[in-house]
Amino acid sequence: MTQGIDSGSSFPLGATVAAGGVNFSLYSKHASAIDLLFFDAVDAGQPARVISLDRQRHRTYHYWHAYVPQVGPGQLYGYRAHGPLEPARGLRYDPQKLLLDPYGRAVAVPPGYDRAAAAAPGDNAACAMKSVVAPAGGYDWEGDRPLRQSYTRTVIYEMHLAGFTRHPNSGVAAEKRGTYAGLVEKIPYLQDLGITAVELLPIFQFDPQDCPPGLTNYWGYCPVSFFAPHLAYSSRPDPLEAINEFRDMVKALHRAGIEVLLDVVYNHTAEGDQKGPTFCFRGLENSAYYILESDRANYCNYTGTGNTLNANHPVVRRMIVDSLRYWVAEMHVDGFRFDLASILSRDEAGQPLTNPPVLWDIESDPTLAGTKLIAEAWDAGGLYQVGSFVGDAWREWNGKFRDDVRRFVRGDDGLVSTLASRLLASPDLYAHEDREPEQSVNFVTCHDGFMLNDLVSYSAKHNEANGEQNRDGSNDNYGWNCGVEGPSSDPEIERLRDRQVKNFLALNLLAIGTPMLLAGDEVRRTQQGNNNAYCQDNEISWFDWSLVEKHAGLRRFVKLFLASRADPRRDTADCGATLGEFLGDACVRWHGVKLDSPDWSPQSHSIAATTRAPRLGAVLHWMLNAYWEPLTFELPPAPSGIDGQWRRWVDTFRDPPEDICESYSGWPVTTPCYRVEPRSLVILVLQEKGSEAVPATTTTCCQSPMITTDGCRPSGEEFK
Repeated sequence: MTQGIDSGSSFPLGATVAAGGVNFSLYSKHASAIDLLFFDAVDAGQPARVISLDRQRHRTYHYWHAYVPQVGPGQLYGYRAHGPLEPARGLRYDPQKLLLDPYGRAVAVPPGYDRAAAAAPGDNAACAMKSVVAPAGGYDWEGDRPLRQSYTRTVIYEMHLAGFTRHPNSGVAAEKRGTYAGLVEKIPYLQDLGITAVELLPIFQFDPQDCPPGLTNYWGYCPVSFFAPHLAYSSRPDPLEAINEFRDMVKALHRAGIEVLLDVVYNHTAEGDQKGPTFCFRGLENSAYYILESDRANYCNYTGTGNTLNANHPVVRRMIVDSLRYWVAEMHVDGFRFDLASILSRDEAGQPLTNPPVLWDIESDPTLAGTKLIAEAWDAGGLYQVGSFVGDAWREWNGKFRDDVRRFVRGDDGLVSTLASRLLASPDLYAHEDREPEQSVNFVTCHDGFMLNDLVSYSAKHNEANGEQNRDGSNDNYGWNCGVEGPSSDPEIERLRDRQVKNFLALNLLAIGTPMLLAGDEVRRTQQGNNNAYCQDNEISWFDWSLVEKHAGLRRFVKLFLASRADPRRDTADCGATLGEFLGDACVRWHGVKLDSPDWSPQSHSIAATTRAPRLGAVLHWMLNAYWEPLTFELPPAPSGIDGQWRRWVDTFRDPPEDICESYSGWPVTTPCYRVEPRSLVILVLQEKGSEAVPATTTTCCQSPMITTDGCRPSGEEFK
């Protein structure tokens, strides 16, 4: 019934509280009728009230809307959409399915939630998620705002919000483990380590049952809403309180100087393929929200998950941008990492676009100006855009950095010149774009694939716990088990593994670009060889806090290395130089075991470089030996104007605390050569005469102790 219900307005979309009531609006082009349902309980099978929207009074263009008085925040609601069930036309209306509001700000989940019921015939209201009317404003931010930190100061820490505190040994109270509030309690750990930004795996409301039977979708790459925070990550059962708990977390992280980046999934939803459930988009306007095959009955699957969001459709474009605006303006998020971002460059037929409208909408939106935008520049359909992703503001996950560094440290042939490129912000990929060096987001590990401990402990994946006979997950990990598959009690193998982990971490933090670390790598967290733990909500995936003490030496190594990147004397402005200008001005000399004689041959497994850092009053010289025998490197003499002695800052072969010194004025080196042990990295420092001991909390303009922009030109054999 619509008696007493005002026609309302098509704008804004969603449920908007205003003047003693709520305005509801949604898009559905081909629906013949829309019912708005109110519920008194989250598990109610029957609505307390049904409002059937009249086509004449409650529809403007393709938008259905109504203003309902005497309704307010906390009201549970959903929709039923009537229309043709004609898959061959791309239409999949089913009035028996309760539908979420695409713009709903909160979602309630009944105890008996059932994904299967949303795919089977019949009414599923009792076991369906329901939207919740959220209040407009009212939260006290206490002056908080996004931090807008420079990329040159940024160290990203990719983490699963719940898994960070869910382990019983986390020290977090049981009721807060795995929640936004639980993460707040671990902020001192992040501060002490030196992290400047957390990148949270998906926190949009997702379907935990989108996984093999008996398991849980832990990672959350299966959204049902692009506006609502995931309710299970809240320590409070009220969906509206989940919104404020998320805000409390953001505010607390900002007070600690840590930015909040969200891993966002605008490439698919949890509705899956043609056999999947109907939660929202499929039942409202299937042919608009998804890219369909030519037969219109099946879904294009460029994501590997069953469906692909039609991101460049005008309605979907608007929803994506509105979602981003909401998380920035109302939730104070600092940036986003876009999962399978190349999907956003595909048109409605799935073909790549030269200038994808949605990407330019995001980049040019004034609300998002200054927001960090990071692309995973590939998709599961074979579209690989690392080094060619469209736009002027996007940074990119550098997948080639990951693979090439892994292979070099493992000891593969033919990678010396490639490694040099990766350490210099990958000019072979990015120099043509006339962009800043920080465009390259450098990482060795991420949530998807081996962790660092497993990269040096397993040569093959071990995903048997996922229930897919070890068929899932990538087969190309470039891992090496150091002689024993899995855990080892051999102290020499453990020393080698420690050394390899430090080599990976050091190279990632030495390299020019924006570094990203995976949570737990600093204490050798393991997933027992599982490289696709998306469905493991258990100790396989959780952060084991006992490792903080067990691997305290490794954590100290990471902490001191991160401290070398942080300079509190600098402002937050970027360097301003493009990658081409940066490399043209960089003072770097390449060497092999002989000075000025780098060995770029396919059989080489070692390289060295020298750089002068006037702002430090020092010269830095590093030597990397990925060979399985020791190598003796010649050391360069003191450059003109510097009268001093080489001192060792880092030697990954040595045990803690001698693997890294707490200041650049480390252990003296009195010989003209240095023996670099097998599979080791050494960094020496030469300080100018009369300069004070430089603490490891000082660095150069562009954030790496390896290279500077001090006006010198490369000498010796240049990088090829």
